[in-house]
Formats: sequence, C-alpha cells, structure tokens
Amino acid sequence: MNILITGGTGFVGKNLIKALHEKDHHTYILTRSPEKYVDRSKSTFISYDYPVEKLPAIQAVINLAGESLFGYWSEKKKESILNSRIVITQKVIEFMKKLENKPEVFISGSAVGFYGTSDDLIFTEETSKPGDDFLAKVTTKWENAAKQAEEMGIRTVYARFGVILGEEGALKYMSLPVKMFVGGKIGNGEQWLTWVHIKDVVNLLQYCLFNKQMKGPVNVATPNPKRNKDFTRTLAKVLNRTYWFPTPAPLVRLAIGEMSLLITKGQYVLPKKALDQGFQFSYPYLKEALKEIKP
Repeated sequence: MNILITGGTGFVGKNLIKALHEKDHHTYILTRSPEKYVDRSKSTFISYDYPVEKLPAIQAVINLAGESLFGYWSEKKKESILNSRIVITQKVIEFMKKLENKPEVFISGSAVGFYGTSDDLIFTEETSKPGDDFLAKVTTKWENAAKQAEEMGIRTVYARFGVILGEEGALKYMSLPVKMFVGGKIGNGEQWLTWVHIKDVVNLLQYCLFNKQMKGPVNVATPNPKRNKDFTRTLAKVLNRTYWFPTPAPLVRLAIGEMSLLITKGQYVLPKKALDQGFQFSYPYLKEALKEIKP
C-alpha cells in the first residue's frame, strides 16, 4: 500500500511509519522541507507542491501534523496551534483533490479535548456535542476542515488522541517532578487523565486503515483512564519514588497560564468504537504500560 503522511517526523508519525515499513508499505511523507531528509527504500519525502502525476496510486492518507501544545499559551501561540492544524489539513485536502484516483481512507488527527472537561461525565464517540474551551474549539475546527474528504467520498476517520505515553511526548514532562522526589497530585487530583500507550496508538491507526467499519470519530485512548492522583501515584511506584508533594492548581495556572488546562482539568473518554469492533489493546492498564516504557 502507498500511504501519504503529514507529521511523519513527529513522535506518532515516526513510530507509525516504522510499523508500516515492517509490513512492506511505502510512505510518502509530506513536508515543507523535503531537502532536509534522505529518501529510503520505503520512504519518500515530498513537498506540498509535488507534481501528483509523478506519484503512484495512493491508497491512504494520514494527517498528523500540527504545532505542539507544549509551551505558554500566549495569543500568538494559540493562533499558531489552531492555524497549523487548519492550514495543513486544508493543504492535504487540496493535494487529495488533485489525485486522479482518490485514496480509500483518510485518517486525520484530532484529540479527546474535543469533549471539553468534566470530573463526572463519560465521553464516547457517541457524544456529539463538543466542549467550549480552547482545545475543544481547535479540535472542532480541525475536524470540520477534514470533513471535506467525506464530501469526496473518502472514508474518513477523526483520530481523537488521548495523552500518548512513550519515550517521547508528554510523559518525560510528567515524570520529571516524580524523578526529582517532588511528585504528587495536581490540585485535588480528581481530574481524569485519558492516556494511551504509543504502541496501541500505532496499532489502532493501522486497524483504522484496514477496517472499513472504522469511520467518523475514533477515540484513540485506553479503556482505563486514571484520575490525576492515581496516575501520579502509579508513576511514582514504577519509578520507585515518593508520592507526597501536592501542587495547588492556582500555582500551576500561574506558572504556565492557560496551558494548565491540560493538567488541572481532564475528561474520562472511552474507546467505544474500537472495543465494539474487537480491537485488542496491548497495554490497557497503566502500570504495565509504564513498566514497558521505562520512563
């Protein structure tokens, strides 16, 4: 299969491409600067203005690009978070429009932030109403941009990622206070953290590629979310560190501004669609997931 990918040099993209290559798929990686990379036997780096007539038939497109959420959310940063996702998605849509033979499936990144935050509600793909905070508005606009693929008759998946745990990404930031023996709950610790192991992310994305029943929103998340206090306690046990130093939520908000939403608020999200289709998670439980990663 020939697969076109954006965000192929990022955390998820690199892991996904490695798995696709192991199954003999060829990846065409869309990037603004293809000259910075060296093509390999199963990877070709191309620009957004690459002549589509030079490409072989593309069976699938995966859109993972977007500026990192990490960093102080100034108005400029927030604008960049939104625009990077919308602009690149639109470029991908325009690229697909030029293809004589349309791909069979389009997987576009999104996030569980779509649902907004809650301490007591349970969200699944059947939850159609988005939240009203910044991340919910970003993901709603992001998915709306990707919906143009549906209008072209392409099976479209909106991959709503939870917090992805692996050697890269959020976990290295989350584990740092624990490693320094100052780990503890944030605020009251009751906020939910919807997490997922990177290997399950890769496997579920591949499952979406080949399972025609997978379309629309798909929660890429563990079946077992954890409250902040329980997540940090488990992380401390795996790292053989103490768990005792709570951090007041106002202090977090003061330190990192609106980005504190990612830490002080949360949502309980279940991957109902994946479970209903029989997808098997390799790391459904946090302790085993963390032990495998060795943060």
